[in-house]
Amino acid sequence: MKRPPRTGARLRAGAVPYLFLAPAMALFVAFFAVPIGYTLYLGTRGTKVSGLGLGKGSRREVSVGFDNYQATLTDHEFWAGWLRVLGYGVVVLTVMLGLAVLFALLLDSAHARLKRVSRIAIFLPYAVPGVVASLLWGFLYLPSLSPIHAVLHWFGLQANLFDPDVVMFSMANIAVWGGTGFNMLVLYTHLRSISPEYYEAARLDGASEFQIATRIKLPMLVPSLILTTVFSIIATSQVFTEPMTLRPISNTISSTWSPLMMVFTQAFKNLDLYSAAATSIVIAAISLVLSFGFLRVVRKRAFSEES
Repeated sequence: MKRPPRTGARLRAGAVPYLFLAPAMALFVAFFAVPIGYTLYLGTRGTKVSGLGLGKGSRREVSVGFDNYQATLTDHEFWAGWLRVLGYGVVVLTVMLGLAVLFALLLDSAHARLKRVSRIAIFLPYAVPGVVASLLWGFLYLPSLSPIHAVLHWFGLQANLFDPDVVMFSMANIAVWGGTGFNMLVLYTHLRSISPEYYEAARLDGASEFQIATRIKLPMLVPSLILTTVFSIIATSQVFTEPMTLRPISNTISSTWSPLMMVFTQAFKNLDLYSAAATSIVIAAISLVLSFGFLRVVRKRAFSEES
């Protein structure tokens, strides 16, 4: 009869998974948990000024409790920035994910040609850094340099792509141009993992390619589409590169156009790291609420359909 392992051997065997997890956990604590904790701490601090604030020791760090968080939550400009970002996000998510689904379905079609070249061409803008893409499109938006305006003039049209009512769509165009390829690749990879037997059975039943795409492929894409939507919600709620890069070119983008630009202004222009820390924590919390709120809505809808 085989003897059971000793207690010490069992403990050593149980410790093996934790040894493999230790490096990842150490990195998580050092570069994620600790910075977040320190940012939370900074958000509860402030500067107390004595006298004119010119002499040595006239400025000192003190605890202010949740005053910085309250100031952020009651700041009209902060919520105005969120409204702009929400409008921007609706445009970006709708167009970008719609194009990603369309391109993925077209590339996965049985009649598609030059698939490899098309995949590279669609994905290539994602490889361009965000700052470079913003500068590229920013110069294309300038009337004196842009072929876009030349084409519009040829049709007898005029448009100011930096107009306050249009600039949000100009920035959304940059995000769509850069992000569609990545989302398309995720969705296309999911489509390639689906067994072709489903499609063969549908064709034997007389289904067209359009019916296969809408009745078989699209329902199976839902998990990947949910994943890409969550990632896109997080990315668009933290938009910074496009408005910050275009701001020197246009005078219609304020220094607090987006919440993250407000953090940048507080930290590096107003030199108020404490308010910037509190604002960044609030932004992270709102991003989490939006992401998990979307997942909750999707889960409730899935449960209701199953029942």
